[in-house]
Amino acid sequence: MLKEIQRFTLADLALPIKTLFTGYLLAIGVGLLVAGGQIMLTHGMADGKFGLSVDDIIYSYHGNHDGGNATKLESKLNGSMKENAPPEIRMALLKWSAAGAPEAQWADDIQLKVEQYCSPCHANMPGLANIADKAVMDEMVKQDEGATVSTLTRVSHIHLFGISFIFFFVGWIFTYATGISPLNKAILIFTPFAFLIIDIASWWLTKWSPNFAWFVIIGGFGYSMAACIMIFTSLYQMWVLPMKLKAKQVTGTK
Repeated sequence: MLKEIQRFTLADLALPIKTLFTGYLLAIGVGLLVAGGQIMLTHGMADGKFGLSVDDIIYSYHGNHDGGNATKLESKLNGSMKENAPPEIRMALLKWSAAGAPEAQWADDIQLKVEQYCSPCHANMPGLANIADKAVMDEMVKQDEGATVSTLTRVSHIHLFGISFIFFFVGWIFTYATGISPLNKAILIFTPFAFLIIDIASWWLTKWSPNFAWFVIIGGFGYSMAACIMIFTSLYQMWVLPMKLKAKQVTGTK
């Protein structure tokens, strides 16, 4: 029966390697926190209230069908964009959308408001639709059906490729941890990949049925927790554990 042969441990690494691994893990840890904040400020505001909820997930991927014929523009202005537009501009856009987005008001009034108050962010920040473009705005004044298939396809492949690379290197560093059975270590290393697939598959399933929204939250929480456990364990064994072992050697304790 083959047994795992661990040639060296995190505590045994040379200082330059520890520094390399530590810098990477700290950057990834901060990245997870920032990603969480970004989710709270985008998806977490889809229902107009701060904090991620099942309704936020449903509105983001399935669409907001509670308002009857609510358009994408109305859903955004009543949700994640509610605090980002002056009240009078927000109301003007809502009234224009509710009136059927008449062409006559676009060039003489609405477009000017959008360019002044919306374009500084929407025309310059990646991921935000440039709603000053009439073709883009035409899509925004259609009934809110949530994320489009093209958007889901684009975001899905970016997340699958990018986040998988993150988990690969976090897991690779964690393979040198000690005090954990090979089976438990293998399960923990595989866990974030499994939850990532659940998370992204749930986007598509929620687009089809809002009953799958819970799985989006479960998937994101699952891979974040698994990654955090591996990050903190690796950092502990690289820096804290060697000091404890050295202290025991000095005092002669077991």
